[in-house]
Amino acid sequence: MKKSLRPAGFTALSRWALAGVVALSLFAAARPAHAVIVERIVAIVGDRPILLSELRHRARPRLTRIAMQATQQGVPAENIPMQLVAAEPAEMRAALDEIIDERLMEQQADHAHLSVSVDEVDKGVKSKAEQLGISERELWARAHAQGYTDQDYRDEVRRQLLEGKLLQLRLAGRVHITEADAHATYDRVVRQLGESGPVDLEVLSLRIAGPAAIDAREALAQQLVLRGRSGESWCDLVKQYSDDVDTKDSCGSKGSVSASQIALPVVRKMLGTMREGEISDPIRVGDKAVIAFKLAKREKIPAYEQVREPMSAQAPEEAIIHQRELWVKELRRTVYLEVRL
Repeated sequence: MKKSLRPAGFTALSRWALAGVVALSLFAAARPAHAVIVERIVAIVGDRPILLSELRHRARPRLTRIAMQATQQGVPAENIPMQLVAAEPAEMRAALDEIIDERLMEQQADHAHLSVSVDEVDKGVKSKAEQLGISERELWARAHAQGYTDQDYRDEVRRQLLEGKLLQLRLAGRVHITEADAHATYDRVVRQLGESGPVDLEVLSLRIAGPAAIDAREALAQQLVLRGRSGESWCDLVKQYSDDVDTKDSCGSKGSVSASQIALPVVRKMLGTMREGEISDPIRVGDKAVIAFKLAKREKIPAYEQVREPMSAQAPEEAIIHQRELWVKELRRTVYLEVRL
């Protein structure tokens, strides 16, 4: 689910794009200089090889997005190359799976005499911009910022359109949606919002001065949690005890954030089970701090009856995605496939 940026008016988007380029340059520089594999075959689909250079080109937008996200989250530039090194194997494998699936789809399209014209690609780009509610100029800027060239993005749109034609041909008349399907889609959306939707956390942070202070700080944090749960003002407790001077006067809140962007996995996990107004158990952050937080606000989720129509419209899309996954698995079993990555 794919212009050039002017030097003047250096926007946030421009900065992210530059950060991605710089980070990937540092990443390249961080590779060992003594042995560089220029080219090799990483997979064979039928009688068509997939080359390492092609895979690296396809994986570049994925790594660029990781660099951009790290920059947005305040990760120091010198630390980003190591993040990319750690992320590269999984991203390369995901990109390879993507290419393999596309090769399989292309073979099926050839058998069905399906193709996508240049005019259809142009219309697809325009339609994508309309779906996102942005201009085509802005769409191209976003594509460039994510590491795509003009041709890369046009190729991506062409692949999506071709796959759409194939799925329509294969699945026409096979997808029948029931009320249970629409409700299942609603349940999935609710879970997703719980895991990644906007939340406002009021955090009380107790810094740990040294190893000898850990037990005392954890005991204090537990006392403060109990006091908050007993009805004492959480804002007053934050103001009196929190060591985070930037949030003392805002009840420990930095404003609404996406739950998926919260750095600590243990906090993200705890959020999934909490309701508005609840106070968490104390959480140790290494040897640096003990924190506790109150879930002040979570994005309201409408009842199923209020969103029945859009859920019924979304359910067929999910059914098609499921059928696609089954079809690709079937194709992988019937075509010669060798992976050498």
